[in-house]
Amino acid sequence: MTAGQTVRLPSVDRILGDAVCLDLIVRHGRVQTLACARAVLAELRTAMLAGAVCEEGASIAAIAAQMDERLQAQSRSPLRAVFNLTGTVLHTNLGRALLPDAAVQAVVEALQWPMNLEFDLETGKRGDRDDLVEELLRELTGAEAATIVNNNAAAVLLMLNTLAQGREVIVSRGELVEIGGAFRIPDVMTRAGAVLREVGSTNRTHLADYANGVNADTALLMKVHCSNYAITGFTKSVELDELVPLAAQHGVPTAVDLGSGTLVDLAQYGLPHETTVRETIEAGADLVTFSGDKLLGGPQCGVIVGRADLIAKIKRNPLKRALRVGKLTLAALEPVLRLYRAPDLLAERLTTLRLLTRPAAAMRAQAEILLPLLQGALGASYVVTAEAMRSQIGSGALPVDQLPSFGLAIRSAPASRVSNPLGALEQRLRALPCPVIGRIGQDTLWLDLRCLEAAHEAAFIGQLGELRA
Repeated sequence: MTAGQTVRLPSVDRILGDAVCLDLIVRHGRVQTLACARAVLAELRTAMLAGAVCEEGASIAAIAAQMDERLQAQSRSPLRAVFNLTGTVLHTNLGRALLPDAAVQAVVEALQWPMNLEFDLETGKRGDRDDLVEELLRELTGAEAATIVNNNAAAVLLMLNTLAQGREVIVSRGELVEIGGAFRIPDVMTRAGAVLREVGSTNRTHLADYANGVNADTALLMKVHCSNYAITGFTKSVELDELVPLAAQHGVPTAVDLGSGTLVDLAQYGLPHETTVRETIEAGADLVTFSGDKLLGGPQCGVIVGRADLIAKIKRNPLKRALRVGKLTLAALEPVLRLYRAPDLLAERLTTLRLLTRPAAAMRAQAEILLPLLQGALGASYVVTAEAMRSQIGSGALPVDQLPSFGLAIRSAPASRVSNPLGALEQRLRALPCPVIGRIGQDTLWLDLRCLEAAHEAAFIGQLGELRA
């Protein structure tokens, strides 16, 4: 703004009468649009006092453009779809398991219609929401009964509060795990009102340690799956088939927290073996808890299966109502469980298993297609190569085992003048319309293609042009 030049701001009425703003009102409502216009004008008045506003910047067109940008940003959900190219299939921070199509359609229907959540269509009376999936869980696990809560931590909490409040629960020191988010088994026990009795040592626990720990206050013998770490070397743990007779001898139940929990032997699909829920029940566990959104491949929930009398007690606990799941979770879980009735089709239809069993050759072919496109978008500051990688299952499942994978490795070009080139590129990838999440290590930005299925490849390619800008 030159000396003596006066810049006049348009009135709110003139701004709202502009064609662009009329369209904003249609899309965002008059209240939001009006508030945005006033906010932009207030900022322009402040800038005018500093002489930082020119006539063009105070035009209705410029103001309307600012308003459009702000209102779009305000209406954008903070929960957004992303491309998971981290190499971790069940990524806790990215929502873990992706639902198969059958579950997605069931959730859409449940969103749009009233459902018989707690209504028995046969008798016309009030029903139990657990009945919607209990029969399937009994069939797939061999358990007598089942109940569902909102996650596995809740399942453990509810089980302990019901059966061991004010009494002792015996756990090996080597199984007192802490998983993501500082979730610790000892802390959950304390909140549940149970008393932790540690036995054995960190690396070695014997059956005699459990036997010596049992007393009149013992309520449960408990085993916890070491889901996110492995102890190697001079180790010893007590297997479930050893522990069950000891528990029976003293008349106390045996509980197993499987953590991730799988319903099928993954070895038949070429994956490392993970103890199944059925194997745990058949080994004599009275109760088993596990997650729904990990290896099972369903929605977030916690499942408790086991003896009918113990499940009945758990369901009578007032905390069960506080921890129960809603119709959307059950609508998603039931069709996922039904897929397990056809194990020969499971690797094709269950999204989690399909990603875990994706051939490295398919990812290699995909990498060769994407390499020149990504290199062209990044320019001479970076060098992109197609390379073999190692994927992780993630979320507390098989912590040591990795899967052969393939993807794109991005390194800074020797002549690059970009400051912190990999960090800057990672930020640019996260700023794309559909953010791309990779991982940095060994002076390389790795984009593992295991989770980039063919159906989403075009969308990934379509936004690469924005990296040039």
